[in-house]
Amino acid sequence: MIDDTRQRKSWLDGFMAYPMPVGSAEAQVRRNVSHLDQRLYSLWNLGENLIYAWTLLPRGLLVLLAPHTLLIEFVGEASDEAESRRRSALLQELLARRTHLPPDDFAQIASELRVTPHSVDLPFSPLEDLGLPLLAALVERYGLRLVEDRAVILLDAVGFSLRPPLHQVVQLNSLSCSVNAAYARLLDREININFARTTTGDGFYIWNRMRGVAANVELYQLMQFILADNALASERTSLPGAVPQLRACFHVGSHYEFHQSEGLNPTSFSYLVGPVTIELARMIERALPGQILVGKFETQMIDEADGRTVTLDSLDFVQRARELTRQLNGVSLAGAEIDSITCYLTGPPIRAAEGQLGDAYHIREYELTDKHGQPHRVFNAKINIHRRAGRPVLLGLRDADLQGFAARSLPCGELC
Repeated sequence: MIDDTRQRKSWLDGFMAYPMPVGSAEAQVRRNVSHLDQRLYSLWNLGENLIYAWTLLPRGLLVLLAPHTLLIEFVGEASDEAESRRRSALLQELLARRTHLPPDDFAQIASELRVTPHSVDLPFSPLEDLGLPLLAALVERYGLRLVEDRAVILLDAVGFSLRPPLHQVVQLNSLSCSVNAAYARLLDREININFARTTTGDGFYIWNRMRGVAANVELYQLMQFILADNALASERTSLPGAVPQLRACFHVGSHYEFHQSEGLNPTSFSYLVGPVTIELARMIERALPGQILVGKFETQMIDEADGRTVTLDSLDFVQRARELTRQLNGVSLAGAEIDSITCYLTGPPIRAAEGQLGDAYHIREYELTDKHGQPHRVFNAKINIHRRAGRPVLLGLRDADLQGFAARSLPCGELC
């Protein structure tokens, strides 16, 4: 076991992005988080154990703590195929839960998993002195989550592997600077996106730790400003290859989220494994230099405005992002204020009644086939940023520029 007095410095800073209980002093909240974190850290035991479920006590928590191998053992010990499916579904539902279990449900799950609950006694009320959002964020660092409505960006530097190592370092640093600059632009409008990222070697997966419609739209906005800053940096530099040419993919889907052990601590950043990252990897393989792809999805998300669950598909989502992005007009980009940002999915122009091309456009859907022969549906996206001074920043490829895109154009069908 690890000494509970061991301090982990900046580990707790990320939790301050979550809402705190009304009237709470930040210094006291930090002390409470630190105290609970030390208790959970000892139970975690360098990653040997995971917290599978938890429930509230007046002055503490009850947790289901077991080795990570329970995930395989619980399903593998099923008596037949039907029981195996039932156990798999139970685990999926448990891991997808966003917060604590009611006491009766907690007891039932403990009995089902055959795990004895472990009491975590605290000198304060976790509900009143930390609040559920912050409490859940802290506990999940020591567990495993199934997230089914998370938007994720994949940015890829074109031709990265062909660059000398020093050029690779410069390009990744340039991309990191663009990510930070984009984040700063959103902060200017009090959009405090709690983003996370992990490297792919020649780019980044980026996602919002928060969930819901607004959180996913904010991530789409972050992508717009990352690509814009990257494009402007490329214009400013006189050094060939100092700024990477990017291709970008955006998708919403499911994944498992976990924190690996790094030294003596769980990593402050999480890792994603699952369908959404697989889809993005397959999309980026076929994306052209400078292209922006949006995966085809239809997913339930929480609308934070009223707490309702809404179902959005790719078209609905981009339309909502387009409407909300108007709020960013006036943000400064490379020293010039933005007049307008337009984001849309591309397609062929619609012919007017007289047979002439009009100003409206269809949305074209594409099907690309990966190296395993599996199909993936995508849309081509464009982002146009017009500034009061300076040339517009035009991101993505037009429908007319996709001759080399290795994907099958599908009939318009309902999209027309």
